[in-house]
Amino acid sequence: MSEQLTLPAESRDRAGKGASRELRRAGRVPAVIYGDKKEAVSIHVEEKLLARMLSTGHFMNSVIMIDAGGTPHRTLPKDVQFHPVSSRPIHVDFLRIGEHSQVHVNVPVHFIDEELSPGIKRGGVLNLVRHDLELVCDAAEIPEQIDISLKGLDVGDSIHISNVTLPKGAKSAIDDRDFTIATIVAPSALKSEEGDSDEAPSASEVPVVGEEAEGGEDA
Repeated sequence: MSEQLTLPAESRDRAGKGASRELRRAGRVPAVIYGDKKEAVSIHVEEKLLARMLSTGHFMNSVIMIDAGGTPHRTLPKDVQFHPVSSRPIHVDFLRIGEHSQVHVNVPVHFIDEELSPGIKRGGVLNLVRHDLELVCDAAEIPEQIDISLKGLDVGDSIHISNVTLPKGAKSAIDDRDFTIATIVAPSALKSEEGDSDEAPSASEVPVVGEEAEGGEDA
C-alpha cells in the first residue's frame, strides 16, 4: 500500500501572479485544495519539502495529509505544474477526499521473475506499452506499485490487463477492452537467425564468364 505523507501548509490570503511570484521567491509553492463539495482553499507549501516528496516517485498516487493552519485535509495530488526552464514546481492542485473515497490513480507497474522467462533468456526484450495502470480503488488502500510476473513468457507473448492480478478492491479504470501492458519482442540478432541459414554459393560454384572446356581452343 502506498504510504501516507504529511505536508505542512499555510493559508494564502492574496491571489494573482504577483503574489505567486513573491511566494516562489521566498521558497514557497502556491497550491489549492478543492473537491468533496467544499469550498476551495488556497495555500502555499515549502518548495524543498515538496521537491523531496516528488523525488520519491510515488507522490502522485499517495494520500497527502495537508495541515493548513491546524486544519487537516486528506488529499490526493491531481496536478503539478513545473517551470519550463528550471523544472521547479510552481503550482500544485490537491483533490480533497474522504478516508474511504473511491479514487482514480495511476499506479506504476513493476515486472518480476525475469529469470523465469524463456523469452528473456533467449535475448528477448521487454517492450513496455504502459508504464502505469489507471486504477479505481479505496483511498486508504492505494497500491504503491503493481507487480507483474514474466514467468513462462516467451518471445512474441503479450501481457494484457486480464493477465494481471490486481490488489483486493482495486479495478482497472479502463474496462471496455483487454489492453496490452507489455510484450516480449525479439532482438535483431534473434530475428535474423533464420535468414542467416541461407548460405551464399561458394566461389567454385559461380560460373566464370567466358570459361571454356579444356582444349576448346583447338577446335
